[in-house]
Amino acid sequence: MVTHKYVDRFCIGAAVLAVVLTIAFSFGEHFGISKASAAPEYAFRLFDDSRVHSLDIQLEDWGGFLETAAEEEYVSCTVEIDGETFSQVGLRAKGNNSLRLTQEYGLSRYSLKLEFDHFISGGNYHGLDKFSLDASFQDNSYLKTYMAYDMMRFMEVPSPLCSYVWVTVNGEPWGLFLALEEPEESFARRNFGADYGKLYKPDYTSLNAENADVALKYINDDPQSYPNIFENAKFKTTPQDQQRLIQALKTLSTGENLETAVDVDQVLRYFTVQVFVMNWDSYLGRTGHNYFLYEKDGILSMLPWDYNLAFGTYALGMTNPVKDPNVLINYPINTPAPGEYMLNRPLYHNLMQHKDYFSQYHTYFNFFLEEYFENGRFEKTLRQMAEKIAPYVKKDPTAFCSYEDHCLGVDTLLQVCSLRAESVRGQLEGTIPATLREQQESPGNAVDASALHLEDLGDFEDLETAKARQDEAVAQVLQAGKIKGE
Repeated sequence: MVTHKYVDRFCIGAAVLAVVLTIAFSFGEHFGISKASAAPEYAFRLFDDSRVHSLDIQLEDWGGFLETAAEEEYVSCTVEIDGETFSQVGLRAKGNNSLRLTQEYGLSRYSLKLEFDHFISGGNYHGLDKFSLDASFQDNSYLKTYMAYDMMRFMEVPSPLCSYVWVTVNGEPWGLFLALEEPEESFARRNFGADYGKLYKPDYTSLNAENADVALKYINDDPQSYPNIFENAKFKTTPQDQQRLIQALKTLSTGENLETAVDVDQVLRYFTVQVFVMNWDSYLGRTGHNYFLYEKDGILSMLPWDYNLAFGTYALGMTNPVKDPNVLINYPINTPAPGEYMLNRPLYHNLMQHKDYFSQYHTYFNFFLEEYFENGRFEKTLRQMAEKIAPYVKKDPTAFCSYEDHCLGVDTLLQVCSLRAESVRGQLEGTIPATLREQQESPGNAVDASALHLEDLGDFEDLETAKARQDEAVAQVLQAGKIKGE
């Protein structure tokens, strides 16, 4: 039994402790104590998107690097970011079809990956282990990826940070790129805290294979049946980690008790944006990839990645593409892919079989339209960023398009999203069919997008005309290096 005098002492001590803790939390940063929720330093440096940053890649044999870029092998280089120098940074080209086509067309503007701890253990850029430089391949606006991530962040979906960077090579101009935070340890810590879960980037080995694991289908309880997931783990995984994920897929496959296996709210917000931007080089398309899978305590989330072929332009790379803008802009939000894909995409299909989740999906779409498009936020953000990067695009020596085509691309992206928002609004209100079947039955009920030219966002013709410009930029870098070496 606690006596009265000890109770008094205890209460006084607790009160003093509470005051000390309050001061520590309120003013702890003055004493070097970081807030648990404080963003990492790199977020305020390179990823301050209020300005265009500078980045110089210092590599003696730039010509040799370009010749072997398609092999995606790391080389060591020195990188100067906003005047700050980092040595022995790993550098390689990155991409899938974009890398292949860049090589096939004889071009040299590759998207790049910079890894600070590849050659130096613990190497980092103010807490960041890796980031990439997106080349805006097939994106004349330079804005598709930036705006897609802005939409995801608006809907509070954990997304990579990004900002624009003016890249030089050995001091010579190379072009305007979009720096992207790579989803690895730093990303996980920033978004999920120190006790973060497991992160995967499921991808197919062959597009012609079934790729059931990439589609997040339950196969069996054997981890070896999910190579496209577990071989693409970003962190070391244990058998227990693997079994948790497999159990989540098993629950997902039943269509029941989905909240015990899926962060339903987060996934619905993700699909709201994913469906809006018409990105079929994704989980909802034939490829089924270009996403990150996050697992924590047996609960799955889907995170965004790769939007250079969004806004209906993936059709331009297909064998028998759908080019009709009326079809693309009005693509239904309730069945955002043909049945052959939907039935094999349980993370979307099985969620939408539940009335409450389906209703919440529509609620999020309504919020997205009202607060992001209909109040002018989207156009304001796009116009401000376009104005900011315009001087750099104008002098970009390796651009895939002319400056005039860039300006046209910006206007086209604005037009695409405005018409898409109008169509989705009609689908929510029932004036425009929201499923593929209904659209086939009532083909005339749709937003008129016939004046839209999606190829103005970026097409293969741009690749054909970019070679001479990029060859000249390469020659300039190599000549400058030769002069410095003499």
